[in-house]
Amino acid sequence: MKTAVVTGGAGFLGSHLCDKLISEGFKVICVDNLITGNTDNISHLAGNENFSFIKHDITNYIFLPDRVDYILHFASPASPIDYLQLPIQTLKVGSLGTHKVLGLTKEKEATFLLASTSEVYGDPDVHPQKEDYWGNVNPIGPRGVYDEAKRFAEALTMAYHRYHSMDTRIARIFNTYGPRMRPDDGRALPTFISQALRAEDITVFGDGTQTRSFCYVSDQIEGIYKLLISNETEPVNIGNPDEISVNQMAREVISLIKSKSKIIYKDLPVNDPKVRQPDIDKARRVLGWEPKVKRSDGLKITIDYLKNLTII
Repeated sequence: MKTAVVTGGAGFLGSHLCDKLISEGFKVICVDNLITGNTDNISHLAGNENFSFIKHDITNYIFLPDRVDYILHFASPASPIDYLQLPIQTLKVGSLGTHKVLGLTKEKEATFLLASTSEVYGDPDVHPQKEDYWGNVNPIGPRGVYDEAKRFAEALTMAYHRYHSMDTRIARIFNTYGPRMRPDDGRALPTFISQALRAEDITVFGDGTQTRSFCYVSDQIEGIYKLLISNETEPVNIGNPDEISVNQMAREVISLIKSKSKIIYKDLPVNDPKVRQPDIDKARRVLGWEPKVKRSDGLKITIDYLKNLTII
């Protein structure tokens, strides 16, 4: 039985990844300091003989006595509300944390997968975004704490790959949604859903013409898993190329919930991307992967989940 370590494994994506790996026959060690993660996301795995949880800040050294085959580094605040409130922790986990985890991977002679992000492209001048685009990021802007942490993590991963001949993967993850998102995490979709469930005004920043591309969580996890078991060492975009304006997404949420909410507009945050759409030709070609879940189906499942968490 192969053993995989998932840092940030009690988070939104990390917890789904733990489920996937266990379903594929892995023993999973989940590591999380719970700064943004939640044990509720992994409580269903309690008592599973193939799952264990360690509360630990991965920016500090960690000793694991047993053999490890894969390490998947998902530890980081990932929503704007989190990384803007936790700027130094975000920079530390992207730099010191990535360094510690790569060191552990080297010691174990394991395979490493970095959860990177579409935010490495910044506010892009190229659309859709391909893996060979270097990005347009403001390093000293408020969002730079997340963008540059992930860009540094990518650079460090490739340095270990080239200098130490380590087996590494880089997943550039685009907007993802589904169960286990926090209603208050500041991302557009759970915020829209929570506001609509309470019949509050839906807050759109800017004029709402900016675009996003939303990938349902099961599709995202399948793409990440396929990358993990591939031989691809260069970055790969994992996301849904179905581009939609923020206005349209707000209207779809209102319609599905049959809410009386109205859309109101506030100023666009500094350096907020105007467009976001992955070019997934490489994922199709190299991984044989593309998303399958229709947005309407994914939204209904997500709405049902958040309905149980939202105070109405």
